[in-house]
Amino acid sequence: MRQSFVALFAALAATAAATAPVKADISGAGATFPYPVYAKWADTYKKETNVGLNYQSIGSGGGIKQIIANTVTFGASDKPLSGEELEKNGLVQFPTVMGGIVPVVNIDGIKPGDLVLDGPTIAKIYLGDIKTWDDPAIKKLNPDAKLPSDAIAVVFRSDGSGTTFVWTNYLSKVSEEFKSKIGSNTSVQFPAGIGAKGNEGVANNVMQTKGSIGYVEYAYAKQNKLSHTKLINKDGKTVAPVKEAFQAAAANADWASAPGMGVILTDEPGAESWPVTNPTFILIHKKPKDIAAAKDALKFFDWAYTNGSAEAEALDYVPLPAGVVAQIKKSWADIVGEDNKPVFATN
Repeated sequence: MRQSFVALFAALAATAAATAPVKADISGAGATFPYPVYAKWADTYKKETNVGLNYQSIGSGGGIKQIIANTVTFGASDKPLSGEELEKNGLVQFPTVMGGIVPVVNIDGIKPGDLVLDGPTIAKIYLGDIKTWDDPAIKKLNPDAKLPSDAIAVVFRSDGSGTTFVWTNYLSKVSEEFKSKIGSNTSVQFPAGIGAKGNEGVANNVMQTKGSIGYVEYAYAKQNKLSHTKLINKDGKTVAPVKEAFQAAAANADWASAPGMGVILTDEPGAESWPVTNPTFILIHKKPKDIAAAKDALKFFDWAYTNGSAEAEALDYVPLPAGVVAQIKKSWADIVGEDNKPVFATN
């Protein structure tokens, strides 16, 4: 129900607007992908601690810019930064949860999960090569579906977006033409379509535009009752975007070898793997200017890892394995004050 999703967003706004907190609100900005779960965590954490979270859901590109500029305590990005970028900007990076990016469509008579697509076909849609819903390539994947001859309206992110990075990373892996003509980045030049800001904007545009297709984090599709598609994965199996499929994609992730645990989980092998799965990441300065604010932010995420799993799962995110959380907390020892002592000691 869309009302419930709006109410979820309102919870974070209410947290930020609350007067006379015991401490200043924790400030963060960035990815829209994890916004629903951060909003839920913020609401619960505020009730338990009277400490709020002021999180600006502005896209990964904006979050990276703001943390580098020191205008927020933490940034958030769905695109992991490279080791060189982390070192250059003096940042520590760590994941919080995992989720799935799903294609969503607005076609009369097509309900959630009715339509099956594969990576090469989606790539041709976003390249502009497949222009109508009754194209033979789509009909071949859906022989029993009643597909209209309507033109396909492509919806994409107009802002710098980690969701776009993950989406185009996947399409670049399954289509050499897509890789050479468009490539993978937080912002790319699609040949045509409708640009929208944030997962929220893409979801709204797909809801309002007949014949459209877009890509959003699964929680946005589910809460807005959008018609997500199934996908054919690397192993040739048709899979639905469910928690087990996201977990399957992450099963073989080598977290330890990637700088800042910045793994990318697109087109992963496995019969049950959802092909567009990704973790989302937090960025915080190794030597923060405001030690108290950094400590409060780490306290919040420490609480979330310990207490937030059920709320994350209710929104169809996947909590991180215990071993990965232990690695994350160990990495926090690199976040230090002027005395080079960790700003937050974990148990």
